[in-house]
Amino acid sequence: MPGGTYARKRLWRWRSNPLRRRDDIVEAWIVLAVWAAFAVGGTVAGLATAHAADEVFAQQRTERQSVRAVLLKDVPLGAPTIGGTSDLRMATVRWTASDGSARTGRTLVDTGLKAGSGVTVWHDARGHLIAAPPSSTEAAIESGVLGAAAAAALGGLVFGTGAVARWRLDRRRVDEWGREWDQVGPQWGHKTS
Repeated sequence: MPGGTYARKRLWRWRSNPLRRRDDIVEAWIVLAVWAAFAVGGTVAGLATAHAADEVFAQQRTERQSVRAVLLKDVPLGAPTIGGTSDLRMATVRWTASDGSARTGRTLVDTGLKAGSGVTVWHDARGHLIAAPPSSTEAAIESGVLGAAAAAALGGLVFGTGAVARWRLDRRRVDEWGREWDQVGPQWGHKTS
């Protein structure tokens, strides 16, 4: 197929053509709008989501503090694990808060530790134990995944909306063809010999 033939076939709705209907022009604009919304909107949604997630993770890294805690009870190796695949188990630990008060709480620790072992725990500004914040690398990966998911979700919404609009145009064209056939069809009635 010569180089320009394919482009001409793809752009037939934009050329002047006696068979071109108003619905064909509307469909061409819908296709153009869908692709533009996908390209621009998907990029903006992805970047905005990734940036917002990265800010949340950075805020978590600044708000959460690590502190050295002491394990109060042994955590045996054969202990049941959470979810069956992890080497972590809930255990009670004691630590000294930034105001000098002794605090006690439960957190996940490695199995096989003895009472009195030192573990690192994370707490928030109120002194509650929380999960460790994601590292910079983990945050970047998760932000990227969230941004890609946002772009894909917007893309699905845009393409779905475009598909519904094109389906409605097709239904309208079929109805118009039906009405035209109802007018023309009886004129063709059994005139063959």
